[in-house]
Amino acid sequence: MKKELKNLMIIAMEARKYSYCPYSNYSVGAALLCKDGRVIMGSNIENASYGATNCAERTAFFKAVSEGEKDFVAIAISGGFKDMESDSFAYPCGVCRQVMREFCDEEKFKILVVKNEKEYEEYLLKDLLPKSFGPNNLSG
Repeated sequence: MKKELKNLMIIAMEARKYSYCPYSNYSVGAALLCKDGRVIMGSNIENASYGATNCAERTAFFKAVSEGEKDFVAIAISGGFKDMESDSFAYPCGVCRQVMREFCDEEKFKILVVKNEKEYEEYLLKDLLPKSFGPNNLSG
């Protein structure tokens, strides 16, 4: 699994190149690992109407779900100013954390926040979204 997660971090850093961020100049890339081993990339896509902007994490999740994937193991996220090495950690926003909660087991799903291949932080979803509201709250 360690090699798989390192590869995921590299793909997330690569995904930053596809970011569309003319307003913030802050590019984010995500790499979502599916249970079957497939990796789905996502990048942030900004919009002049800021509310229509989409984060890299949600881009990856929405691409995966729209292609029939619904079982996920981990996500790696890398962010920083466009065309520069990342010098800080880009944590997922609250909306992205909630999207992760919709599709992932909060006790098992790993979130890697990546500065570079050697500097990263690893969390479980439950650590970043404690006392969450999810699908099981709506079933009887």
